[in-house]
Amino acid sequence: MPLAISLPTSSTSRFFPRHANLRYRRFTGARSSAESKNQTGVIIIGAGLAGLAAATRLTTERIPFLLLEASDGVGGRVRTDIVDGFFLDRGFQIFITAYPEAKKLLDYEALDLQRFYAGAKVFYGGKFHTVADPLRHLSDSVASLTNPIGTVVDKALIAVTRARVLIKSDEEILTGDNEVSTVDLLRKIGFSDEILDRFFRPFFGGVFFDRELETTSKLFDFVFRCLALGENTLPAMGIGEIPNQLAKKLPANSVVLNTRVASVQYPNGSDSGSGPPIVRLQDGGVLEAELGVIIAVEQPQVDKLLNGIREPVKTKPARSTVCLYFTAEADQIPVQDPVLFLNGSNTGIVNNMFFATNVARTYAPPGKALVSVSLIGLFEDRSDDDLAAEVIRELSCWFGESLVMSWRHLKTYRIQFAQPNQCPPTDLMKSPRVGSGLYLCGDYMTSATFDGALVSGNRAVEVLLREKGLIK
Repeated sequence: MPLAISLPTSSTSRFFPRHANLRYRRFTGARSSAESKNQTGVIIIGAGLAGLAAATRLTTERIPFLLLEASDGVGGRVRTDIVDGFFLDRGFQIFITAYPEAKKLLDYEALDLQRFYAGAKVFYGGKFHTVADPLRHLSDSVASLTNPIGTVVDKALIAVTRARVLIKSDEEILTGDNEVSTVDLLRKIGFSDEILDRFFRPFFGGVFFDRELETTSKLFDFVFRCLALGENTLPAMGIGEIPNQLAKKLPANSVVLNTRVASVQYPNGSDSGSGPPIVRLQDGGVLEAELGVIIAVEQPQVDKLLNGIREPVKTKPARSTVCLYFTAEADQIPVQDPVLFLNGSNTGIVNNMFFATNVARTYAPPGKALVSVSLIGLFEDRSDDDLAAEVIRELSCWFGESLVMSWRHLKTYRIQFAQPNQCPPTDLMKSPRVGSGLYLCGDYMTSATFDGALVSGNRAVEVLLREKGLIK
């Protein structure tokens, strides 16, 4: 049975007040006038960040809606599990405080954001080398000028690149027409192969889940700008607190969990002029919305829901990742710094790792440490146990066998759709409108970031409201 989240009640909507609490009915083919009243203003499918952003905007506009989620919680890919008292984010995720849309929607103080060191430790040549933000860690940055992660010229070019993105607006970056791959942009700027292989590939490869750096230069510039303006953080109670915070602000009973949608259809087949779409549930129920339907699911699921409305859209293979968690005694980790470790050696399977409890002590029970390790790709030919054993062997070379061999494998996440593939050419400002009363949102519609997902949800509602004449 569908499960409704109990959330704080908002003020009564000025639109469709009699439909604020939607009920769904068993589909019988014909609709009576009484049945047609069982409607709400908008139906949103998917309670990830995009769907939650759409719901937030509808709440602000005081328009009733129902947000349907197939799983047992909100957040989509942005969720945190609690296992044996440890907080496990579903995959390597960092929240950048300078995301512009996030700043509008989220209460950072309530999230209790815990900061990473502004830089990284790069494993190369059998030891670690520091890469630091000179504006935040000047002495570390000066000391690193002569390390082998890049030349002095490379490090000067990082400052030049920072200045270049800071003089542009987010819109200029995301809509620019000089798009190339990230690796081509970095080479054009003049970065050496040494710094490409030892820093940019593991760092931005971990951000984009794309070590080849084929991702669009637009996304690189946007993320680089956000990194320059903000800080890398984690909410104290896990990355899942971001969607949880958004959900808590929605009207009571507007979010319904464990409710899978089978399809979205127009009343008379594929004719978008025949009225607002109807939503068919997997259990046979049918839902209706007076204003329209917003689909906020991952890109591969959209074609399944819209079968019969439009032809499947050809997409590039999604970015995938594996995230492994290990536990250790608090005194069995080599450092206490909240720093990200990168594999700059161009060997092995680890791309990046960090000690989560060094960033947020709350991620583990007292006296315990939590280790997060990220790989790029799915490694489908290897079992979880084999991958964990290989990671332990590799990290033993980094930190010493006596420490690492005492770590215990806790859980492995294999995330097939970690991000949409945003190689050039891209359109990061796609129109959300599919047909009359039917709209799409998700990070694949904008930028493959937390912020892109939030922007896309707001934009879908904006277009819906304009189409219905509710705003100018």
